[in-house]
Amino acid sequence: MATISLRIPDALLAEVTLHSKQMHIPRTEYIRKSLISMNHQADLELRRKRLMQASIRVRKESMAINNEFDAMEYSES
Repeated sequence: MATISLRIPDALLAEVTLHSKQMHIPRTEYIRKSLISMNHQADLELRRKRLMQASIRVRKESMAINNEFDAMEYSES
């Protein structure tokens, strides 16, 4: 396990200390859990963006296919 050193504002450290005490866990565990939570949120956001990009690509292809079907339908009439 690695060790890191952080510089954070005193007010933020006070909040971290307060919340960790309220949760009855060490401050380092609170910070570790916060990092895990933030990583999870970042993963979810990245997945959401990828799905949106894929949806846009599929939508464009679907519209092109629909236009081709429309063109075939009107040319047969």
